[in-house]
Amino acid sequence: MFERIPSGLTWHLALRASWDSQRRSPLYRPESFADDGFIHCTDGEERLLVPANAYYRHDARAYMALVIELGRVTATVRYDDDACIYPHIYGPLEVDAVGEVREARRAADGTFVGFEAV
Repeated sequence: MFERIPSGLTWHLALRASWDSQRRSPLYRPESFADDGFIHCTDGEERLLVPANAYYRHDARAYMALVIELGRVTATVRYDDDACIYPHIYGPLEVDAVGEVREARRAADGTFVGFEAV
């Protein structure tokens, strides 16, 4: 069986407050890290809208998209979904692996509609 290894760029939807409080630290851990044991990611900006709207549409807190350079991540990264769209990072994320941060744009009803550079 062939297992595709995540590479290149991936995206992580982060709470703005969580990212802001950790961005000057060497490592980032999202709120869910202690419970999940990994960091959820999605390959592709457009695809990130799917879990954002499925799980966080009604959460009014501010969100950011972190664009992660997987070549700079030292923790194990693997796909746990058959479609190889949603890689998981099994450890804290090195802040210097974040190549870009984008602010989530939302419609009045909370729907995520895109991400723009800050």
